[in-house]
This record gives sequence, C-alpha cells and structure tokens, in this order.
Amino acid sequence: MIDARDLRKRFGHHEVLRGVSLSVARGEVVAVIGPSGSGKSTFLRCLNHLETIDGGQITIEGEVLASTDAQGHCRYPAEAQVRRICAKTGMVFQHFNLFPHLTVLENLIEAPLVVQGVARDVAVARAEKLLDKVGLSAKRDNYPARLSGGQKQRVAIARALCMEPDIMLFDEPTSALDPELTGEVLRTMRELAQEHMTMLVVTHEMGFAREVAHRVAFMDGGELIEQAPAAEFFAQPRHARTRAFLQSML
Repeated sequence: MIDARDLRKRFGHHEVLRGVSLSVARGEVVAVIGPSGSGKSTFLRCLNHLETIDGGQITIEGEVLASTDAQGHCRYPAEAQVRRICAKTGMVFQHFNLFPHLTVLENLIEAPLVVQGVARDVAVARAEKLLDKVGLSAKRDNYPARLSGGQKQRVAIARALCMEPDIMLFDEPTSALDPELTGEVLRTMRELAQEHMTMLVVTHEMGFAREVAHRVAFMDGGELIEQAPAAEFFAQPRHARTRAFLQSML
C-alpha cells in the first residue's frame, strides 16, 4: 500500500530525512515512534505531498508519487495525477484543523461535495454513518468550539474517513489532548485497526503501539534506526538508541 525508499528531505542546511525506507502492507498498522525532531512527522507529510522530497521514491498502491532520476533530480507526475494518488490517503493531524465556521456535519461533507463531486444526500448519509461510528451523532449540528478536544479529534478522523481513503495517516493524533481525552481517540483508532484499515501512525502512545500496531519503527536523527513486529520490538530492541528511548518512555 505504501512503499517509501531512501527518502531524503532538507530544510535549508538541515537534513531532516536521511535515507528513510519503509513499506506498509494492506491492512497493516505500523506505528512510528521516536524523539521529537527525529523526522517522523516530516516523513508522514511527504507521503501525501504536504512536503516534497529531495530524493528517493514514494509509491502508493503501486502508483509512483515521486521518484529520483539518474541525475539525482526528484520528479513528481502532473498535478492532477498527484491529487488522484494522494486521494488514496486520509490524514489526521495533531491539531484537528476543523473549519470553525462549519458545523460538525458540514465539516464532514465539505470535501466529498467540493473535491469528489458527491451528491449532497450521499455525502450526508456517509457522514451520518461515520459520526455514529465515532460516537458523535448527537453533535452533528454543533460547531467545533462547542466540542472537547477528544471530540474534535474524533470528528477529524470521521472527516478523513468521509473521503473513503484506502490508507489512514495519523500524525501524533493524541499529543494535543488532555490525558483523560486520549482514550476515546485511541479507542476509535483501535476499532479502525480491527476493521483492517491500513494505518501509519506517528505516536508517543507506547501502549497503543504495543497493543494495536503489527509493526513498530523507531526513528532518530532523520534515520529509521530499526523496525520489528510490535511484540519483538518492545521485548528485544536491537539498537542501543532504541533501548535508551524505550527506557525513557516506559
């Protein structure tokens, strides 16, 4: 579903990604962990073209989103093709990014109406089903300002799902929440995993990574240091940097 090879990304003189390679299979949940500033969020943003790469190759469901030619120049296809490929992925951010002037229901149906050209009754039916899924049907006519942080993030998840993506990308979806609100968001994500949604999750929630992820990848200093099945990763981390990080987190 996702195949990223040797991704490189610079911001000025700072190399944020230094040859990161990671693949995600259909129905797999992969958790990406690591210290702040390790390149995790940048890696995720490169996968759906919120950032462009300086080198490497990204393939989404067999279609090349970015590649590097023999001269070392990174190439992307035409903008229309980029949008079509990126539509295969849904993104949930750390800070909700809901439209404050739209109700919960309107937040969900906006992209299907405008981007996909879906009929309004179809978009509303799809949105209502997803709001029921995340336990927020009663909030359909509320504005985001009337929601808790956990409710906002569940709306954001439903909004991403409303575009019917094949892959869900989560960028630290609970890091902006109070601890007591984190559980309701993680519960929604667990349910998606049980439904075999392909998910790539950047997270600091070690319990979620251990219990829900099929595989865990550890990044530090712009590099992917190691990856392994979740049980093996937490029981027997191979790299000293991984062991030091887990000791500080667990």
